[in-house]
Amino acid sequence: MKKLLSEIKRYYRAHKRDLPWRHTRDPYKILVSEMMLQQTQVGRVLPFYKKFIREFPNARTLANAKLSAVLKMWSGLGYNRRAKYLHEAAKIIAREGIIGQKLPGVGLYTGAAVDAFAHNKPTVFVETNIRTVFFHSYILENIRMTDAQLLPLVGQALRQSKMQPRDFYAALMDYGAHLKGQGVRLNKKSAHYTRPKKFEGSTRQLRGAILKIVLHAPRSTLSSVTKNLPRSANWQKREVLRVLAQLKKEGLVRRHKGKYLV
Repeated sequence: MKKLLSEIKRYYRAHKRDLPWRHTRDPYKILVSEMMLQQTQVGRVLPFYKKFIREFPNARTLANAKLSAVLKMWSGLGYNRRAKYLHEAAKIIAREGIIGQKLPGVGLYTGAAVDAFAHNKPTVFVETNIRTVFFHSYILENIRMTDAQLLPLVGQALRQSKMQPRDFYAALMDYGAHLKGQGVRLNKKSAHYTRPKKFEGSTRQLRGAILKIVLHAPRSTLSSVTKNLPRSANWQKREVLRVLAQLKKEGLVRRHKGKYLV
């Protein structure tokens, strides 16, 4: 552990990433960054985060915005449910002033990360870069581990590092990102690993395409939605109807007199 921590600290001193959410202690802004970073790489998140924070600098401005405006700012980042969860969370934060794990879309990891980065609390959590560091350093080739099994190692490293929690996690994540950049791909050792699905022609692509159409052409009909979808995927009408029903159930679109809108 001592050797690993020395390597992490050495790398962090020389190569720590200059990320906008590391220049704030505002729990709301850190929550926005963590929600955006779920299943999305830092490079993709950066322009969206800056644009989003300019438009919605605090929880109250986000809470008062229309969902359609929030989704337009999020459009292109993917996983649009996160935007809806964040919008709902902002309403609770504006009303109650609390950011925690009971907010919509905020689970154990996101809540713990906000506590560490905003409040410097010594919470213990695991994410993809952290997994990479510990799998690379400790886990045998034929062993798969759950996050629950990794947590004690992360907690031990945090205590032994004698670093501030926010600096410890920033260093750990930067080192994990560095390992991945060097070609280290070890998250298959996680018991939670699932093979990434192909995006082209996927339900995820269809969801994003439909939502984009409805956002920019309110009161679209089923016919106009289908007509404006990318031709390359060749989705069938039944697939479009299925995804529209999903989006409607999740509150991302609504149907009024045969027309779809946000």
